[in-house]
Amino acid sequence: MAGADHYTQERTVQLDPQDLTPAINRLKRAQGQLGAVIRMLEESRDCKDVVTQLSAVSRALDKAGFSIIATGLDQCLRQEDPSLDKAELEKMFLSLA
Repeated sequence: MAGADHYTQERTVQLDPQDLTPAINRLKRAQGQLGAVIRMLEESRDCKDVVTQLSAVSRALDKAGFSIIATGLDQCLRQEDPSLDKAELEKMFLSLA
């Protein structure tokens, strides 16, 4: 079978929802902030106010993403999994940078 030499098994990390509570709360706040941005645009609010609120949403999403990745890294490292793909973890981390 052609290409069989390059077969790799996809590895998933199951994250514990309790460990993600802070990230989930941050995402819920960001969801509310994003709704506020949409309302502000629909109401033709001042551009500076809209951008300020949008910036807050962006920061909240970034922080939630970093928190999720950090939680996944912590779980992977505690499991001392030899199949841990450090390059893939770095790629996920850098996708938020």
